[in-house]
Amino acid sequence: MGDATTNGTAAAITSGEFTIAPFQSFPFTHTEGNIQIISVDDTRDIPVNPVDLTTADSNQSQSPIEKDESGVMEIDNLFSRDYEEYFGRAKRAGITLEQTQEILRDNEAATGVKSAVIYVVFAPQTITSVPEGADVAPNNTSLLRSLTPQPSDRLELILISADGQPIRRSVNVTRAEVLEMADQFRRTVTNVIDDQNYLPPAYQMYQWLIKPIAADLAAQDIKHLAFVMDTGLRSIPIAALYDGEQFIIENYSVGLMPSLSLTDTRYQDVRDDSVLAMGASKFRDKASLPGVPIELQVIADQVWQGESFLNEEFTLNNLKQARRKVAYGIVHLATHAEFQPGKPANSYIQLWDNNKLKLDQMWQLDWHKPTVELLVLSACRTALGDEEAELGFTGLAVQSGVKSALGSLWYVSDEGTLGLMTTFYENLQQSSTKAEALRKAQLAMLRGEVQREGDRLITTKSSIPLPPDFPASINQNYSHPYFWSSFTLIGNPW
Repeated sequence: MGDATTNGTAAAITSGEFTIAPFQSFPFTHTEGNIQIISVDDTRDIPVNPVDLTTADSNQSQSPIEKDESGVMEIDNLFSRDYEEYFGRAKRAGITLEQTQEILRDNEAATGVKSAVIYVVFAPQTITSVPEGADVAPNNTSLLRSLTPQPSDRLELILISADGQPIRRSVNVTRAEVLEMADQFRRTVTNVIDDQNYLPPAYQMYQWLIKPIAADLAAQDIKHLAFVMDTGLRSIPIAALYDGEQFIIENYSVGLMPSLSLTDTRYQDVRDDSVLAMGASKFRDKASLPGVPIELQVIADQVWQGESFLNEEFTLNNLKQARRKVAYGIVHLATHAEFQPGKPANSYIQLWDNNKLKLDQMWQLDWHKPTVELLVLSACRTALGDEEAELGFTGLAVQSGVKSALGSLWYVSDEGTLGLMTTFYENLQQSSTKAEALRKAQLAMLRGEVQREGDRLITTKSSIPLPPDFPASINQNYSHPYFWSSFTLIGNPW
């Protein structure tokens, strides 16, 4: 089931009332409600025991997801499949609930930060919903994610923390309604002129994505939220979700994972790692980035330690050679990067002299030998809301072989980028996780602690002189979420 190349189906088999989930094998006759696969009888002592989707009872508000966690594994595998198919990668082994919780416990012990993984999925209407007010989910998370997207699919949240059973919340809203609001959220938050229009969609998205699990997060003292998002939601600025009084980053650090099984979740303290900072400020067919020379200097020489390459020195050969000489744990690329619709080759990082490092070539850099702990793209953007562009952006860490990637959903002003990046690295020296360093940098922007004063950019710890030819700015501070919510941490948040 789920692989049509091997005597199977491309997806699930459903009669509407009963469903046989994908990614299972049935070597013998099997009956599922009013569906029957007719084959030879099973003569083994141990019977085949596929997942039963029919055991959910809408009146059972207290029955937890069973410890065999088959539904949780399957959901994560379905997300992994999105990226494996897009990038043409071999399938990886799935991950169990026990392994997931061990990862969360290990990283909590290393960092002191309690984290949770939140799967945001659209489920078919045929899947039994969770009764409102239920403490935990009925036992039918298997095939919870819709394999054939329909506008009527229902929003579902699955919360996994280090202890206890997964918690599932059904949200009474359809795929069509959520995606329409997500698009409105993206459009309004990127319009810095109409500086209040983003609040209603930011609030509504919070009501759907966070409020149903807010009490669960508070009860467990969760501080970091790792989101695994369904199609159409991977390019929303999570940091700008708004509860009516506060943005989400005022209470949690947040980030995206393509899937848990595709993420290198091992913790490594990056505070002793050096940085390789490269970039370009001039381009033949793109807008110049006059802030890049200052950005590279500040990051590699002032707030961190490392080596920098600018313009003519920003070549693929220098990028490879520098990593061969020094095992830089952080690679910072200050240049245009585009995540476009279509195949991975359509997305790229701009090098010097119109040369492009395409997304499908990044695995050739061997950034996993040894592992790059953090890749930063400080001037990138993605085609917001486009499924394939989202896969490229959120699959960046997977495709490049790094543990974590920090990128921007849209292009931000030079001084805004310089302010956030400087503040991010300042906080990275003192924070136990990369996600927390990003949160503190975003909070500094939100609170007006990063601002331009004449020919200087002021951050919480630095006063950076700007060159005479640096573009003038009408923005004296960068508190609007346009400037800080686009920056998103992808992959390992620790």
